Amino acid sequence: SQAYPIIDHKYDAVVVGAGGAGLRAAMGLAEEGFKTACISKLFPTRSHTVAAQGGINAALGNRHGDDWRWHMYDTVKGSDWLGDQDAIQYMCREAPKAVRELESYGMPFSRDEEGKIYQRAFGGQSQDFGKGGQAYRCAA
Repeated sequence: SQAYPIIDHKYDAVVVGAGGAGLRAAMGLAEEGFKTACISKLFPTRSHTVAAQGGINAALGNRHGDDWRWHMYDTVKGSDWLGDQDAIQYMCREAPKAVRELESYGMPFSRDEEGKIYQRAFGGQSQDFGKGGQAYRCAA
């Protein structure tokens, strides 16, 4: 007799971590028909994406006019022009859709007084290709 019975589980995929990336990966695998487990040492609302100091940068335009191209410019510039610009373009162009998708899955973003996803200033983010002042692009 064992003090703690061991139960075998069988999955097609196991995702370790229930932050935004982990939960999104688990959802994508499950949507494609894979039997998926998502394991975490924390409750999802306490996972890294929620608890992160920074948050997620995306040109949502909730505080001012914004453009994914400005976000791309800031990201390329922040990499000292060494980053993979095709990958950066894709990431910045798709970021607003990805944030809204995470929101639709129930990710608990902070809200402003109008109920929109709260966005705050974050270092290195500007408007109008660096000419328009500080961008409020970080969703927490």
